[in-house]
Amino acid sequence: MDSLDTVSIAILLGSVLVLAGIMSSLVALRFGAPLLLVFLIVGMLAGEGGPGGLKFDDVRTTYIVGSIALALILFDGGLRTKLQTFRSVLAPASVLATFGVLLTAAITAPVAVFLLNIGWIEGLLVGAVVASTDAAAVFFLIHAGGLRLRPRLGATLEVESGGNDPFAIFMTIVLVEVLLVGAPSWSSLLVALAVKTLLGTLIGIAGGGLVVWVLNRLGLAQGLHAPFVAVSALVIFAFSESVHASGFLAVYLAGLVVGNRPTRAHNSVVVFLDAVTWLAQIAMFVLLGLLVWPGRLLSSLLPALVVAAALMVIARPVSVFLCLWPFRFSLREKAFISWVGLRGAVGIFLASVPLLVGLPKAHLYFDVAFVVVLVSLLVQGWTISPAARWLGVALPRTDPRPPRRIELDLPGQLEQELVGYAVPANSPYLRRRLIPSWAKPTLVVRDQRILTPEEAKDVREGDHFYLLAPPERAQALDRFFVNMPPSAAPDPHLLGDFFVQGDATLGALAEIYDLQIAPDHAGISLADHFAGELGRAAKAGDIVQLGPIALLAHKVAKGRVTMIGLRLAEPEPETPKTPQMRALALLRRAKKIIRKAFGLDRAA
Repeated sequence: MDSLDTVSIAILLGSVLVLAGIMSSLVALRFGAPLLLVFLIVGMLAGEGGPGGLKFDDVRTTYIVGSIALALILFDGGLRTKLQTFRSVLAPASVLATFGVLLTAAITAPVAVFLLNIGWIEGLLVGAVVASTDAAAVFFLIHAGGLRLRPRLGATLEVESGGNDPFAIFMTIVLVEVLLVGAPSWSSLLVALAVKTLLGTLIGIAGGGLVVWVLNRLGLAQGLHAPFVAVSALVIFAFSESVHASGFLAVYLAGLVVGNRPTRAHNSVVVFLDAVTWLAQIAMFVLLGLLVWPGRLLSSLLPALVVAAALMVIARPVSVFLCLWPFRFSLREKAFISWVGLRGAVGIFLASVPLLVGLPKAHLYFDVAFVVVLVSLLVQGWTISPAARWLGVALPRTDPRPPRRIELDLPGQLEQELVGYAVPANSPYLRRRLIPSWAKPTLVVRDQRILTPEEAKDVREGDHFYLLAPPERAQALDRFFVNMPPSAAPDPHLLGDFFVQGDATLGALAEIYDLQIAPDHAGISLADHFAGELGRAAKAGDIVQLGPIALLAHKVAKGRVTMIGLRLAEPEPETPKTPQMRALALLRRAKKIIRKAFGLDRAA
């Protein structure tokens, strides 16, 4: 019976932990990645070396759980990355994900060798373990706390963090093999890396395409689409690893393919993966924490802290500045990318590889990686938003909380979905009554009643407004239903309803607001449009009209607009018409019809 009680207690503790993970999501956006460290510390305190005294040294199980969690996290990251964004930053992100990892490991290695009294290969192994940025931490913190980065900067960080794990894993495994059996030739290493990359790319693209085909062609039961996609991601990862391809690269590319193709139940898949990846991170952090012995950690704490400091202030910045030197990034952007070299569960996960194969000093590598991750997430994780604002790389937000968007798939077609919002008092939609032409008002929920737009007449504050929109454009509707603070008094120099960078194009703006522009003008930036319309150097406060939108120059550098406020056109006030005015209007209309009927306009 004691064994049955043990099982029951284990189930109770596990379920309580899952509930704690679910409830922690309520405060996750406030505290960000450091909140996950609570679960890492919980695991450490519950372990054999902590007050909990739970004996756990199953590195194999930890490695399996970590692999599953990282595969899902990378798939979710690819799912959220737009292909256009991926292409635009592929070159700098790829250099950071490969040469950046190598440089970071090489610069960290001498510090580890000197402080930990280990050999050069072992020092390089320590550098490789902590060299890659953590995809989960970066993906989460970029979107946490209302931080909105410049598009190219944010995309570079996301693609780099999603792509550098395969290279860091390859380096770690190669160095472990060198310590176990000796150094292979450089040619064999390069061939192995090329094969892993090529096979991982092919399997990821093909696997993602197959997932899309099944979602759209086979009639899966309602509710099974999201689990099917999550399990398919694990199948792609495991199959790639079994044929010695890069499973982490394959699963990231598979997510990229699925996220950029129209599929059924797209919103339910995204929501499901949000929950799964959050719980997977918690499980991984708890198990990794169970492997840590607080008493043993103290013996290497000081050297590990110095390694963490060297990594943050020397190794990462040097590698970033060298790798991004050929690309057009400003000094502030490079500094910010250097600071957002967040280390997370990936580093501790890679440190479990030497433990798994029984490498000498494996516990030392693990403890150092643990301290590096702890310091990185505490220091960098909690300062990412202030750093972005201090360096001027964060875009202003009128409201840190985006509106809650409801998306409902409509069976039988893939072109449209039902998008719903609660209408706040100060939303731009209520101010301007303007929505894109591709969004079709469908129904209004008011006072527990369902109304058509005609029955509802004017949408009011507190209504729930539902529109038909293409799935890939649904997010663009958020800006029309955000709760914006009311202006205290009209001021022509105040910023408008939204903010965009000066390098945003007329085509991107026209797509959202349904503006009529010439096709050959689509690629012109707003800054160039300002310069052409003004015919002089721009000054802060200048206004240029673009259809129903006023463009306001907010920030100007050397006569060129760098930040622009968008103000939607004010509705024209209706002038009351007297009977005489209406009669005159009827006479003018009749005259126009007669002239047209007799061809007098053409004759003229």
